[in-house]
Amino acid sequence: MSFTHKNLAELLKKYNYNIQVGDVITGIIFSKEKQGYLVDIGTPIAAYLPKEEISIFVQKQTDIEVNLAQEFFILAQDLPKNTIILSTKRLLYIRSWTRIRQLNTEDIVTQANITGINKGGLLVELENIQGFIPKSHLCYITKIDTLLNTTIMCKCLVADERSNQLILSNRAAVLEKYLYKLQVGTIVDSTVIALKSYGAFVSIYNIPALLHISEIEVNKTNNFIVGQVIAVQIIHIDIKQGRLSVSRRYLKK
Repeated sequence: MSFTHKNLAELLKKYNYNIQVGDVITGIIFSKEKQGYLVDIGTPIAAYLPKEEISIFVQKQTDIEVNLAQEFFILAQDLPKNTIILSTKRLLYIRSWTRIRQLNTEDIVTQANITGINKGGLLVELENIQGFIPKSHLCYITKIDTLLNTTIMCKCLVADERSNQLILSNRAAVLEKYLYKLQVGTIVDSTVIALKSYGAFVSIYNIPALLHISEIEVNKTNNFIVGQVIAVQIIHIDIKQGRLSVSRRYLKK
């Protein structure tokens, strides 16, 4: 025998199930209203899913199929008005942050969808939560505008559910990928990508690395040109921040 609205109501009654705010319950959407949906959760009290409680992202809010059974979060309960307010957005938010906490705790490399680009960096979506990769945490990319609607490798830097703040690092993820090749003392070829008064930035596997002026054999950068390939020695690795520092002071001439 198939599972019906009546079966659900009888099951709830049999086990004397008391619905509380914060509970997760299965229901069946049975009617589309102007600003939301009516949902049968097996109780005499009407359950209502407002449109604004469907999706975390407003642009992704679409019509839901009627007669669809799914899980809902009990957002509010107004007994005098015989109304229960439901949310799928809140349920998705809770489950998304649970997965993000795991990624952060276990320091896992993952992929995020790039949804926007601004002067400060990349707007991304990870596990349905909007995040941000600062420009300082991007690997060397010549045409950043081509990244929109693609995915990018990253690791969590800040994951604060209370403030809904998610900051990620692409450099830290790429550094971990090549860490078996990059150890303190290793000599590698690099490409000069920028010259500054305090030194030069070089690219190693697309990871920007600082060659400080004090780590250059003659303490000046005017012997270098952008695009030049030079040998450098790794002297410091910051795995969490995805940073490398290099030197030429101890290279054999």
